[in-house]
Amino acid sequence: MIEQDTTSDLHDDHATTSSKKLLSKPVALIQLIVFSAIGLVMFFVPFTIGEKSTILFDHGATYLVTQQHTLSVTLLFLLMLYGVSKPFIDGSWRKNITHMIMTTFKIIGLMLAVMYVADIAPTFMMEKDMLPFLFEKLALPVGMIVPLGALILAFLVGFGLLEMVGVLMQPIMKPIWKTPGSSAIDAVASFVGSYSIGLLITNRVYLQKQYSAREAIIIATGFSTVSAAFMVIVAKTLGIMEFWNMFFWSTLVITFIVTAITARIPPIRLFDDSVERPALDHKGGTRLAAAFDLGLSTSRRATDLKQILWSNFRDGLTMAAAIVPSIIAVGLTGLLLAKYTPVFDALGLLLYPFTWLGGLPEPLVAAKGMSAGLAEMFLPALLLSEADILTRYVAGVISISSVLFFSAMIPCVLATEIPVSVGKMVIIWFERVVLSILLAAAFGHLAMYLNWIG
Repeated sequence: MIEQDTTSDLHDDHATTSSKKLLSKPVALIQLIVFSAIGLVMFFVPFTIGEKSTILFDHGATYLVTQQHTLSVTLLFLLMLYGVSKPFIDGSWRKNITHMIMTTFKIIGLMLAVMYVADIAPTFMMEKDMLPFLFEKLALPVGMIVPLGALILAFLVGFGLLEMVGVLMQPIMKPIWKTPGSSAIDAVASFVGSYSIGLLITNRVYLQKQYSAREAIIIATGFSTVSAAFMVIVAKTLGIMEFWNMFFWSTLVITFIVTAITARIPPIRLFDDSVERPALDHKGGTRLAAAFDLGLSTSRRATDLKQILWSNFRDGLTMAAAIVPSIIAVGLTGLLLAKYTPVFDALGLLLYPFTWLGGLPEPLVAAKGMSAGLAEMFLPALLLSEADILTRYVAGVISISSVLFFSAMIPCVLATEIPVSVGKMVIIWFERVVLSILLAAAFGHLAMYLNWIG
């Protein structure tokens, strides 16, 4: 018996219940192969177009943002209007204090977006690292990427591939990270695509009751990193592109080591881990046979392509609508606090013992710069871009491995049904940063000793 740790019905429930007639096995096999291949190519194979190499749907989102700017801004405002009005339409704004606060931030975010586009915002908000950065570099790309990515996501999660990977990866994922095998898809989708897409997968699987609360939180706070493409921007900002391979692979390893540790300590360890996943009794005695059987059976039930595509696209629109106004409002709050108040200086004092223990040349400066990552993951790279090579390397790792930040990631998690509060996410962020500083500093010293960096 192998535990089936994925969902066979990532699309809407009625996509299975209404499809009483199953596809034949040959047709289901062709569908599984062809549609999964489309999803894999669209998500994971980079193509060079106009001297830019990235995955296909990112090319599409970039085209909208850069070449069809007016159209993308119009679409973004429609999304924000929907995101602001939805809590009042469905009454969710009064669900609890968190929903009230986030609804308020959404309203403020829409107002700030109007002020930015109309060029009537106060001067200090219009500085290039404030509203222009939040609107043009974060909100606009996220608003285009999430719905497009959700549409393409249907090919990865709607026709059996996710189920197959889940069975195959369970022996690796469960012992190390305490998560089901299907979380491997979340991790890869986040890393090569977008953390918001990874969260979209996690939320859908959690709502189908195929992840426990603890598993969903481990995945959301441990695997939903910024994309590999953004790592290039971090490396360029810190002047460490000449050590790109070392930076990329060490950051990946450190991020996932940190996730393995935080999964075993409070507060994550204290969350409910109960979930009822049906057992899969496979024939032939091999995990590969079990994976194939489950993938094929899922594909046989996937008879309504239009419904599967629409279901995923609709979820993407809903998530983008919830995220975008929050990114602007919460992000601006964090950036203003970082720039004009001592809040992150005080937070840096909590990190100081660990930067000192890690042997960074200017531990207090490094600690203050890295603490700003709670507001926006890119801030440590910006604030420490002139530091020594070891501090710059550690700052680069922190920017990726901390995962959680207020300008986008935390609002993204709050837009899902994953049951984790802001306070718990701040504690998890602190744990991840402390562990990342110690691991990255240790590896950085070794790399300098071996002349890998210097």
